[in-house]
Amino acid sequence: MNNQKYSNLINYLKNLGSVVVAFSGGVDSTFLLKAAKEALGDKAAALTVVSPYIPKWEIEEAKELVKEIGIRHEFLEVPVIIDEIKFNPEDRCYLCKTAVFTMVKDFANKNGYNYVVDGTNADDINDYRPGLRALKELEIKSPLLENKLSKNEIRELSKELNLPTWNKPPYACLLSRIPYGTELKVEDLEKIEKSERYLMDKGFRAVRVRCHGDLARIEVPIEDMLRLFDIKLMDEISSKLKEFGFKYVSLDMQGYRTGSLNLNIEEKGN
Repeated sequence: MNNQKYSNLINYLKNLGSVVVAFSGGVDSTFLLKAAKEALGDKAAALTVVSPYIPKWEIEEAKELVKEIGIRHEFLEVPVIIDEIKFNPEDRCYLCKTAVFTMVKDFANKNGYNYVVDGTNADDINDYRPGLRALKELEIKSPLLENKLSKNEIRELSKELNLPTWNKPPYACLLSRIPYGTELKVEDLEKIEKSERYLMDKGFRAVRVRCHGDLARIEVPIEDMLRLFDIKLMDEISSKLKEFGFKYVSLDMQGYRTGSLNLNIEEKGN
Protein backbone atom coordinates (compact mmCIF):
# COMPACT_ATOMS: atom_id res chain seq x y z
CA MET A 1 0.00 0.00 0.00
CA ASN A 2 1.47 3.34 -1.09
CA ASN A 3 0.61 5.44 1.95
CA GLN A 4 3.28 7.07 4.09
CA LYS A 5 1.31 6.99 7.34
CA TYR A 6 0.51 3.31 6.87
CA SER A 7 4.18 2.58 6.16
CA ASN A 8 5.11 4.50 9.30
CA LEU A 9 2.57 2.45 11.28
CA ILE A 10 4.01 -0.83 10.01
CA ASN A 11 7.54 0.24 10.91
CA TYR A 12 6.38 1.43 14.33
CA LEU A 13 4.79 -1.96 15.03
CA LYS A 14 7.85 -3.85 13.79
CA ASN A 15 9.98 -1.93 16.27
CA LEU A 16 7.76 -3.11 19.14
CA GLY A 17 8.82 -6.72 18.46
CA SER A 18 5.64 -8.43 19.67
CA VAL A 19 2.21 -7.13 20.73
CA VAL A 20 -1.18 -8.01 22.14
CA VAL A 21 -3.90 -5.98 20.43
CA ALA A 22 -6.84 -5.04 22.66
CA PHE A 23 -9.44 -6.08 20.12
CA SER A 24 -13.10 -5.03 20.12
CA GLY A 25 -13.91 -5.63 16.46
CA GLY A 26 -14.47 -1.93 15.77
CA VAL A 27 -13.03 0.12 12.92
CA ASP A 28 -9.85 1.11 14.74
CA SER A 29 -8.88 -2.13 16.45
CA THR A 30 -9.58 -4.16 13.29
CA PHE A 31 -7.36 -1.87 11.22
CA LEU A 32 -4.67 -2.04 13.91
CA LEU A 33 -4.88 -5.83 14.08
CA LYS A 34 -4.52 -6.11 10.30
CA ALA A 35 -1.43 -3.88 10.42
CA ALA A 36 -0.01 -5.85 13.37
CA LYS A 37 -0.44 -9.09 11.44
CA GLU A 38 1.38 -7.60 8.44
CA ALA A 39 4.16 -6.15 10.59
CA LEU A 40 4.68 -8.95 13.11
CA GLY A 41 3.00 -12.12 11.85
CA ASP A 42 2.61 -14.64 14.69
CA LYS A 43 4.31 -12.24 17.10
CA ALA A 44 0.97 -10.43 17.34
CA ALA A 45 -2.24 -11.66 18.99
CA ALA A 46 -5.75 -10.35 19.58
CA LEU A 47 -7.31 -10.24 23.05
CA THR A 48 -11.05 -9.56 23.39
CA VAL A 49 -12.86 -8.70 26.62
CA VAL A 50 -16.01 -10.71 27.31
CA SER A 51 -18.30 -8.98 29.80
CA PRO A 52 -21.96 -8.02 30.44
CA TYR A 53 -21.16 -4.52 29.15
CA ILE A 54 -20.01 -5.83 25.75
CA PRO A 55 -22.86 -6.90 23.41
CA LYS A 56 -22.76 -10.60 22.55
CA TRP A 57 -23.12 -9.86 18.83
CA GLU A 58 -19.94 -7.73 19.01
CA ILE A 59 -18.03 -10.69 20.46
CA GLU A 60 -19.26 -12.91 17.62
CA GLU A 61 -18.30 -10.30 15.02
CA ALA A 62 -14.85 -10.00 16.64
CA LYS A 63 -14.37 -13.77 16.37
CA GLU A 64 -15.19 -13.73 12.65
CA LEU A 65 -12.90 -10.77 11.96
CA VAL A 66 -9.91 -12.36 13.70
CA LYS A 67 -10.53 -15.61 11.86
CA GLU A 68 -10.50 -13.69 8.56
CA ILE A 69 -7.26 -11.86 9.46
CA GLY A 70 -5.73 -15.16 10.57
CA ILE A 71 -4.15 -14.44 13.92
CA ARG A 72 -4.16 -15.87 17.46
CA HIS A 73 -7.30 -14.85 19.38
CA GLU A 74 -7.72 -15.04 23.14
CA PHE A 75 -10.52 -13.89 25.45
CA LEU A 76 -10.49 -12.11 28.79
CA GLU A 77 -13.51 -12.88 30.95
CA VAL A 78 -14.70 -9.93 33.04
CA PRO A 79 -17.98 -11.48 34.25
CA VAL A 80 -19.08 -9.01 36.91
CA ILE A 81 -19.27 -5.25 37.20
CA ILE A 82 -16.11 -3.98 38.89
CA ASP A 83 -16.88 -2.73 42.43
CA GLU A 84 -15.26 0.68 41.87
CA ILE A 85 -17.69 1.51 39.06
CA LYS A 86 -20.86 0.06 40.59
CA PHE A 87 -22.50 3.49 40.79
CA ASN A 88 -21.21 4.69 37.42
CA PRO A 89 -18.92 7.55 38.55
CA GLU A 90 -17.83 10.22 36.08
CA ASP A 91 -14.37 8.64 35.96
CA ARG A 92 -15.88 5.21 35.28
CA CYS A 93 -13.97 4.81 32.04
CA TYR A 94 -10.68 5.52 33.83
CA LEU A 95 -11.40 3.04 36.63
CA CYS A 96 -12.67 0.37 34.25
CA LYS A 97 -9.78 0.69 31.80
CA THR A 98 -7.28 0.62 34.67
CA ALA A 99 -8.74 -2.66 35.92
CA VAL A 100 -9.21 -4.29 32.50
CA PHE A 101 -5.91 -3.21 30.94
CA THR A 102 -4.04 -4.33 34.04
CA MET A 103 -5.45 -7.79 33.28
CA VAL A 104 -4.52 -7.45 29.60
CA LYS A 105 -0.94 -6.51 30.57
CA ASP A 106 -0.78 -9.53 32.86
CA PHE A 107 -1.80 -11.73 29.94
CA ALA A 108 0.85 -10.15 27.70
CA ASN A 109 3.57 -10.57 30.33
CA LYS A 110 2.69 -14.20 31.07
CA ASN A 111 2.66 -15.06 27.36
CA GLY A 112 5.88 -13.30 26.42
CA TYR A 113 4.56 -10.33 24.46
CA ASN A 114 6.48 -7.05 24.72
CA TYR A 115 3.59 -4.59 24.60
CA VAL A 116 -0.16 -4.12 24.73
CA VAL A 117 -1.53 -1.85 21.99
CA ASP A 118 -4.98 -0.31 21.60
CA GLY A 119 -6.93 1.42 18.85
CA THR A 120 -7.05 4.98 20.20
CA ASN A 121 -6.80 7.32 17.19
CA ALA A 122 -5.84 10.97 16.68
CA ASP A 123 -9.44 12.19 16.91
CA ASP A 124 -10.13 10.56 20.27
CA ILE A 125 -8.19 13.17 22.21
CA ASN A 126 -10.84 15.78 21.27
CA ASP A 127 -13.61 14.04 23.28
CA TYR A 128 -14.08 13.50 27.03
CA ARG A 129 -12.14 10.26 27.43
CA PRO A 130 -10.84 9.74 30.98
CA GLY A 131 -9.82 6.22 29.94
CA LEU A 132 -6.88 7.69 28.01
CA ARG A 133 -5.25 8.60 31.33
CA ALA A 134 -5.40 4.95 32.40
CA LEU A 135 -3.76 3.84 29.16
CA LYS A 136 -0.96 6.35 29.66
CA GLU A 137 -0.39 5.32 33.28
CA LEU A 138 -0.23 1.64 32.32
CA GLU A 139 2.11 2.42 29.38
CA ILE A 140 -0.28 0.98 26.83
CA LYS A 141 0.85 1.86 23.31
CA SER A 142 -1.59 3.61 20.95
CA PRO A 143 0.04 3.23 17.51
CA LEU A 144 -2.77 4.96 15.57
CA LEU A 145 -2.62 8.01 17.82
CA GLU A 146 1.17 8.10 17.84
CA ASN A 147 1.23 7.96 14.04
CA LYS A 148 -1.43 10.72 13.83
CA LEU A 149 -4.01 8.61 12.02
CA SER A 150 -7.49 10.16 12.08
CA LYS A 151 -10.77 8.23 11.98
CA ASN A 152 -11.40 9.18 8.34
CA GLU A 153 -7.90 8.09 7.33
CA ILE A 154 -8.39 4.78 9.15
CA ARG A 155 -11.68 4.21 7.32
CA GLU A 156 -10.10 5.04 3.94
CA LEU A 157 -7.13 2.75 4.56
CA SER A 158 -9.43 0.00 5.86
CA LYS A 159 -11.37 0.20 2.60
CA GLU A 160 -8.14 -0.15 0.61
CA LEU A 161 -7.27 -3.19 2.72
CA ASN A 162 -10.73 -4.69 2.01
CA LEU A 163 -11.62 -4.77 5.69
CA PRO A 164 -15.39 -5.17 6.17
CA THR A 165 -15.29 -2.71 9.07
CA TRP A 166 -14.28 0.29 6.95
CA ASN A 167 -17.80 1.78 7.14
CA LYS A 168 -18.90 0.22 10.43
CA PRO A 169 -20.73 2.69 12.70
CA PRO A 170 -18.99 3.68 15.94
CA TYR A 171 -19.86 1.66 19.02
CA ALA A 172 -19.02 2.02 22.67
CA CYS A 173 -19.49 -0.24 25.66
CA LEU A 174 -23.03 -0.48 27.04
CA LEU A 175 -22.06 1.38 30.21
CA SER A 176 -22.01 4.56 28.12
CA ARG A 177 -25.81 4.28 27.75
CA ILE A 178 -26.42 4.83 31.47
CA PRO A 179 -26.24 8.27 33.18
CA TYR A 180 -23.40 8.91 35.60
CA GLY A 181 -24.28 8.33 39.24
CA THR A 182 -26.73 5.52 38.40
CA GLU A 183 -26.25 2.06 39.87
CA LEU A 184 -25.12 -0.34 37.15
CA LYS A 185 -27.27 -3.46 36.87
CA VAL A 186 -26.76 -6.43 34.57
CA GLU A 187 -30.51 -6.47 33.76
CA ASP A 188 -30.30 -2.88 32.46
CA LEU A 189 -27.34 -3.80 30.25
CA GLU A 190 -29.31 -6.76 28.89
CA LYS A 191 -32.36 -4.68 27.96
CA ILE A 192 -30.15 -2.04 26.31
CA GLU A 193 -28.35 -4.74 24.29
CA LYS A 194 -31.61 -6.37 23.17
CA SER A 195 -33.13 -3.00 22.25
CA GLU A 196 -30.16 -1.84 20.18
CA ARG A 197 -29.86 -5.18 18.41
CA TYR A 198 -33.57 -5.04 17.56
CA LEU A 199 -33.26 -1.51 16.13
CA MET A 200 -30.16 -2.48 14.15
CA ASP A 201 -32.07 -5.39 12.67
CA LYS A 202 -34.72 -2.84 11.67
CA GLY A 203 -32.06 -1.05 9.62
CA PHE A 204 -30.93 1.68 12.03
CA ARG A 205 -27.18 1.09 11.87
CA ALA A 206 -26.01 3.93 14.15
CA VAL A 207 -28.27 3.79 17.17
CA ARG A 208 -28.08 4.31 20.92
CA VAL A 209 -30.68 3.36 23.51
CA ARG A 210 -29.91 5.46 26.59
CA CYS A 211 -31.33 3.94 29.76
CA HIS A 212 -32.90 6.29 32.32
CA GLY A 213 -34.37 3.74 34.73
CA ASP A 214 -37.68 2.64 33.21
CA LEU A 215 -37.31 5.08 30.30
CA ALA A 216 -35.55 4.26 27.02
CA ARG A 217 -34.26 7.31 25.10
CA ILE A 218 -33.59 6.32 21.50
CA GLU A 219 -30.99 8.20 19.46
CA VAL A 220 -30.78 7.68 15.70
CA PRO A 221 -29.09 9.89 13.08
CA ILE A 222 -31.18 12.89 11.98
CA GLU A 223 -31.49 11.43 8.47
CA ASP A 224 -33.16 8.30 9.93
CA MET A 225 -35.76 10.17 11.96
CA LEU A 226 -38.29 10.50 9.15
CA ARG A 227 -38.39 6.74 8.84
CA LEU A 228 -39.10 6.50 12.55
CA PHE A 229 -42.07 8.88 12.28
CA ASP A 230 -44.33 6.08 11.13
CA ILE A 231 -47.18 5.31 13.51
CA LYS A 232 -47.08 1.57 12.90
CA LEU A 233 -43.28 1.36 13.31
CA MET A 234 -43.28 3.55 16.42
CA ASP A 235 -45.93 1.34 18.01
CA GLU A 236 -43.97 -1.78 17.10
CA ILE A 237 -40.71 -0.39 18.53
CA SER A 238 -42.42 0.78 21.70
CA SER A 239 -44.05 -2.61 22.27
CA LYS A 240 -40.81 -4.47 21.66
CA LEU A 241 -38.71 -2.33 24.00
CA LYS A 242 -41.36 -2.74 26.69
CA GLU A 243 -41.06 -6.49 26.22
CA PHE A 244 -37.34 -6.09 26.92
CA GLY A 245 -38.06 -4.37 30.26
CA PHE A 246 -38.63 -0.66 29.66
CA LYS A 247 -41.90 0.99 30.76
CA TYR A 248 -41.57 4.13 28.64
CA VAL A 249 -39.98 4.64 25.22
CA SER A 250 -38.95 8.05 23.84
CA LEU A 251 -37.07 9.51 20.87
CA ASP A 252 -34.31 12.06 21.39
CA MET A 253 -35.20 14.95 19.07
CA GLN A 254 -31.54 15.98 18.67
CA GLY A 255 -30.70 12.63 17.15
CA TYR A 256 -27.71 10.36 17.59
CA ARG A 257 -24.42 11.82 18.81
CA THR A 258 -21.53 10.19 20.59
CA GLY A 259 -21.03 11.03 24.25
CA SER A 260 -24.42 12.69 24.78
CA LEU A 261 -24.30 11.69 28.46
CA ASN A 262 -21.04 13.63 28.83
CA LEU A 263 -22.78 16.99 28.36
CA ASN A 264 -23.36 17.54 32.08
CA ILE A 265 -19.68 16.95 32.79
CA GLU A 266 -18.64 19.47 30.13
CA GLU A 267 -21.14 22.05 31.43
CA LYS A 268 -19.85 21.67 34.99
CA GLY A 269 -16.31 22.17 33.72
CA ASN A 270 -17.15 25.45 31.94
